[in-house]
Amino acid sequence: MGLETAKFMKGKTVILSGRTVSKLDHAVKELESLGIRAIAQPCDTSDRASVKALAEFAASQGEITTIINCADMSPTMAGGEMLIRVNALGTVYVNQEFSKLLKKGVIVDISSNSAYSLPNMIIPKKAYELAETDEEAFVKKLLKRANIAKGDYNKAGFAYALSKNFVVWYAQKSAFELGRKDIRVVSLSPGLIDTGMGKKEASHGDFLLKTTAEGRMGKPEELGFAIASVADERNGYLAGVDILCDGGATNGKNFLK
Repeated sequence: MGLETAKFMKGKTVILSGRTVSKLDHAVKELESLGIRAIAQPCDTSDRASVKALAEFAASQGEITTIINCADMSPTMAGGEMLIRVNALGTVYVNQEFSKLLKKGVIVDISSNSAYSLPNMIIPKKAYELAETDEEAFVKKLLKRANIAKGDYNKAGFAYALSKNFVVWYAQKSAFELGRKDIRVVSLSPGLIDTGMGKKEASHGDFLLKTTAEGRMGKPEELGFAIASVADERNGYLAGVDILCDGGATNGKNFLK
């Protein structure tokens, strides 16, 4: 999704980041073939120092205007603790470290429609504040709640949903803290998308396809356009909310029997 979003960023210098350098180099070549200036810079969003280094590198290339945080791990890729550290704490690190260097711009945090899959009564929102004050206690409390599920995959799935619910919450919190500094923050929650990660999850989450309006997965380019549109400066009044871009899967449970 990050690469597809970058394809709509013509006229800008794009810094692509991720854990795998070879994938980044391939993506840079693809963007350059489309006339988009791109630079690869590796980063591990579960490590604040790595995120800070990325932010400082970006600032060294010119004024930062747009941050799109697509970093993500799914239940087939990692256990609960890593999912919380990458997806949840990674969002804290990105928003905090980049906002220090932003004069004016937008941060788009990518969540998931999994953020809407849990009953409110079992979401430990009181623990969310700990992400900024006591990271280890934050991780411990979310893991404790996720571990009430049975089976390793379900525990990881629970942790994933909590991590993404946190992303929506934290993006909204950031919006009201950073808005007066001319930094707009918004989140976007995709459903199942036809990417490598999406295909891995499809065998477990195919029930989500049954409640989409069109009965299909989303296309990467569709999400890329949606994310780029949200980030566009002409959408300057779009802040402090989550954009649910899941083909209707979340709401379809109310209409499809």
